[in-house]
Amino acid sequence: AAHLERLLSEGEPAEDGREGRLGPSTVVLDHTTGFEGLLFVDDDLLGVIGHSNFSSIRATTCVFKGKWIYEVLISSQGLMQIGWCTLDCRFNQEEGVGDTPDSYAYDGNRVRKWNVTTTNYGKSWAAGDIVSCLIDLDEGTITFYLNGQSLGIAFSNIKMGPGIAYFPAISLSFKESVAFNFGSRPLRYPFQYQLSDPPTADLLKANRLLGYIKNVLSTTIDTQEGKLVEKDIGEWQLQGDPTVLVTLAHIFNYFAPLMCKVYLVEDVLMNFLLSILEGGGSVEEHPLIQQLLDLFWLLMEDYEVNECLKQLMMSLLRAYRFSPIIPDLGFQIHYLRLTTAILRHEKSRKYLLSNSLRRFLNGDTFDVLRSVVFFYIKTPLRVKEAGLEELIPTTWWPTRFDKEGKDERDPREESAEERLRRRAYERGCQRLKKRIEVVEELQIQILRLMLNSKDKGTGEASRYIFLNKFRKFLQENASNRGNPTVLCPPEYMVCFLHRLIAAVRSYWDEGKRKIPGTVPSEEAYVPPQLFYNGKVDYFDLQRLGGLLSHLKKTLKDDLASKANIIIDPAEIQATSMDDLDEDEESGAAQRPSGATAMGGALARPSWLSSPTLGRANRFLSTAAVSLMTPRRPLVPPEKVKVRTLTVEQRTEEDIEGSHGNDGLLLGRPPEESDHTITEKSLLEILDGIVMMYNLSVHQQLGKMVVVSDDVHEYAVALKDTEEKIARCPSKRPDILEELQKSQKVFAEKLNHLSRRLAWINAAIYSKEKMLDVYWLLRVCIRTIEHADATGSLFAFTPEFYLNVAMNSYSALKNYFSPSNCMEELPGYEDTLTQLAAILAKHFADPRIVGTDIKDSLMQALASYVCYPQSLRAVERIPEEQRVAMMRNLLAPYEQRPWAQTNWILVRLWRGCGFGYRYTRLPHLLKTKPEDANLPSLQKPCPSLLLQRHMAELLGQDKDMAASFLNSVLNQLNWAFSEFIGMIQEIQQAAERPERNFVDTRQLKVCATCFDLSVSLLRVLEMTVTLVPEIFLDWTRPSAELLLRRLAQLLNQVLNRVTAERNLFDRVVNLRLPGLESVDHYPILVAVTGILVRILVDGERQGVSRAAAVLLSDPCFQLHSIQHLLGESEPAVAGAPPAPSERKHFSLHAYTDYISTEEKRKVEQMLAFLTEESKQAAASAPTSEEDLCPICYAHPISAVFKPCSHKSCKACINQHLMNNKDCFFCKATITGVEDYRGASTLAAMQGA
Repeated sequence: AAHLERLLSEGEPAEDGREGRLGPSTVVLDHTTGFEGLLFVDDDLLGVIGHSNFSSIRATTCVFKGKWIYEVLISSQGLMQIGWCTLDCRFNQEEGVGDTPDSYAYDGNRVRKWNVTTTNYGKSWAAGDIVSCLIDLDEGTITFYLNGQSLGIAFSNIKMGPGIAYFPAISLSFKESVAFNFGSRPLRYPFQYQLSDPPTADLLKANRLLGYIKNVLSTTIDTQEGKLVEKDIGEWQLQGDPTVLVTLAHIFNYFAPLMCKVYLVEDVLMNFLLSILEGGGSVEEHPLIQQLLDLFWLLMEDYEVNECLKQLMMSLLRAYRFSPIIPDLGFQIHYLRLTTAILRHEKSRKYLLSNSLRRFLNGDTFDVLRSVVFFYIKTPLRVKEAGLEELIPTTWWPTRFDKEGKDERDPREESAEERLRRRAYERGCQRLKKRIEVVEELQIQILRLMLNSKDKGTGEASRYIFLNKFRKFLQENASNRGNPTVLCPPEYMVCFLHRLIAAVRSYWDEGKRKIPGTVPSEEAYVPPQLFYNGKVDYFDLQRLGGLLSHLKKTLKDDLASKANIIIDPAEIQATSMDDLDEDEESGAAQRPSGATAMGGALARPSWLSSPTLGRANRFLSTAAVSLMTPRRPLVPPEKVKVRTLTVEQRTEEDIEGSHGNDGLLLGRPPEESDHTITEKSLLEILDGIVMMYNLSVHQQLGKMVVVSDDVHEYAVALKDTEEKIARCPSKRPDILEELQKSQKVFAEKLNHLSRRLAWINAAIYSKEKMLDVYWLLRVCIRTIEHADATGSLFAFTPEFYLNVAMNSYSALKNYFSPSNCMEELPGYEDTLTQLAAILAKHFADPRIVGTDIKDSLMQALASYVCYPQSLRAVERIPEEQRVAMMRNLLAPYEQRPWAQTNWILVRLWRGCGFGYRYTRLPHLLKTKPEDANLPSLQKPCPSLLLQRHMAELLGQDKDMAASFLNSVLNQLNWAFSEFIGMIQEIQQAAERPERNFVDTRQLKVCATCFDLSVSLLRVLEMTVTLVPEIFLDWTRPSAELLLRRLAQLLNQVLNRVTAERNLFDRVVNLRLPGLESVDHYPILVAVTGILVRILVDGERQGVSRAAAVLLSDPCFQLHSIQHLLGESEPAVAGAPPAPSERKHFSLHAYTDYISTEEKRKVEQMLAFLTEESKQAAASAPTSEEDLCPICYAHPISAVFKPCSHKSCKACINQHLMNNKDCFFCKATITGVEDYRGASTLAAMQGA
């Protein structure tokens, strides 16, 4: 020992006596007086997150002479200003570093430098970059570096002199985060001017001691020769000569305390371990790291090993996250290989897992929020630096996609040059993908180590430690929406999800090979008992049937009869108690001793004091479930008290079960088979994967599509510019020059974006990632099917399963094309049909109570029937389900969100209606061709099969038909009246002399009311075409009334829209943004379709009835029908003639959309109505006494009983829908007779 001390003391360096610095030698952020705004600061006082509009903070140490540098690790790429400031700088919520005279900053978000004024400077930064800030107080300059590369001098002649000293400082906006390195750790890009002095003496000692350790490990004693012999250090074994171990123990007495210091772990130990792996080969070929870790656990105190491992993993994580991207991803692979080697050591792995999920701000543990970074592959923003130009030398981009996501061009139309470019680009993308796959495979290896369920030699298996931490991780992300300090960034979550799916599926299929009767991962699902037996914590997430406490009260009998679970009344009471502390104490008292994790039971995190989280946890820790075991029919069932354990208390036995205990699958319903699915721990991880997708993965997948959209936009712009260059006259070289500049800019941008897109397609939208999302979709479908089979217990299913089923399908359809195609997925058509069956059944499922989830189901079904493939899937579901779906769609519109239902019916009709085959609004093609490609107008794909079901239902069920059509007519009356009211307000605002702006929200509501009116008219057209007898067969009780109401509404619409120089015309001619869809064509063609059907296409008796009703309506005006064909209203005596240039609406102008046959029918209808109106005028009643005293429009045709008052049938039928008292005497009407003495007593039809 004395010899060792003497060796270590030799050549000790003198203390660094650098001048020019004031303040503590260990530099941290000043969290006491040096900040403005609201910030979260890590416990190490180096990491910071903004939590208000614009927060600022400075360091504890300042400099006044010499050169000094510090590094900032950029964790998020938003708005931040990083640099230097003096003590005199006063910041606020609007002004930060660089906004005051004596402060200087670089802002990589806006690519600018700031010192009161601002100019362009540097490059844009991204999450994972490192900014170095160098101040030279000898020359008076400030320079910034990005990932070690100088951005040039930013400021010169900065203020210097007596009393002037500069602090490192930052200002950052809400949710932005960084970590500082003032020199407490080795700088990622070393300079000799770091603010904190490096621990030179300790560094020298640590390096010497490490050298001694290497010497001992590479030496063996030849017992025969009695001398020391050199050997390969890689072959060293712990079970060697005792002399070697004693020697090492002496060295470790000095070495172990040094390995608790972060600087030495990163600079000495990590670099040594990395050097062991530099030789290449698999990690398993380097057993020395395992032997060294054994040595650490043997010769170091537990607290020393714990601290050393924690610092080592944090250093590795930082190194991985902030490594620059190079073409072969060499840095990332290097750090992941060492991480894998460390985690292969069982004792070290379990320590790290046990301490991997404390709160982010605790800072004293290696937490899962940070460790998820290991599964992330960052996307390069700067293509050149990432080496993508060398990897993908040739760029290419698709030009235009249709609504199904496919390239509209036929591959046969490609030129030879384009084909060569595309193939070269695809080869480059394939090279990039292979390199990314190497990193992904290492990440999956790390997860497989964490999911090892057989390593029980040193306590609980890794998988069960991971599982409990993983659940806690999900809880923090599910329960802290909006709190940036604990949320895992969505881009990390996407990568984590895919690696976790790969690891879980590999273990699942391994289990399948060992136990042949189990379910393969291809058919994986989550059994329904997980949702109601209390074994898995779903926090405060919504269930399909509402709140869990409510379900346990209302469905307790079903739980007892179907799942043998009896809810203790005390449990229901406990959920309503407000005293959290009592519950926690009782929970702690009941905690079983076997539930303690390695290193003792984990403390309850302080953040669980949040009211909502507290309730969820209290409920879980006090739940008492009594179980009846159905396996002993001859003996009265035993009641076994089982308490739902909090996440941190569960053991392997609680999860997997043993000896008749079903573990997580307790309470199997009779509908579920009793065969083994897989290991129960994998089922819970699978459940967590589905939850992860719902939390943020789907949202992130949608965000990343923006790069593909940008490529498309720039490709269109480039093509447009090239066409303009071709048309540019030779006399205008100035225009040609500008166009060529634009062409160059667009081409450069496309080259950059196409390489970025290659990376995103390889890392996020690859075929393998698509298969993962598809697998998740199928898992959700099977889970929902199994849960649905349990009847009322389906209400316990968490809402997120339905959300993920809908969202994952949407992602597959919209996000992964055109590089990958849904049709190529295995079992694609069957999956579409299964999902169609779920949407068809559950959009009106009474077991589902949440408004949001019901709306989502309705919207998903509406989207489903828009596209031919998914519509055919709906047609493939069993007939019974199709008919039930149509019955639900035809329920009366009152008391439910009817608009989506109506859109669904309209989409089933589009393509069959009169002039209803357009994919772009025809009137827009005449006025604004560039705006005509509206996203909501897909190619028509009507369903004749579902139309047939609708016809059968309405034809057979007279009551349903009457109530459905009355509700449609009511909604049409409301929607069109609202629309007319709103355009009156818009017109008044437009006519005022002062400058007025119509509220955009009002315009949007107005356009929506118009669209609703059109769609309701189309549903009426659909009904009158499929089931004309509802209106025209007057043996049906409500037919005449429905026909009169229909005629009344059609006349109102026609009169409002077709009158000369009317309100509708004036508003349409304003061409206001937001009202593009409002025009004559959509609404008039819909009305025409109904009129043609009842007046031209019907049987003679029906046609004559329809004509009589239409003409007898007091609002009927023949010129409204003439208007459809462009025939103007006859001039009124004394009125000024209409301007000759005035253009009328005419169906003749839309030859591309109205067929010749359709035009012929309109002409036939006009001729018929003209003749009929002449006859009606000739036979009009001469005496007012013969007219109905209510409407004065129709002749008297009904007598009320018993009071004998009279009216027309239309008035009395409409009145009796809502009221049974006589108009005149208020007597209760018991019957209605024909006025002409036909003595047919009509049974009263209530509404």
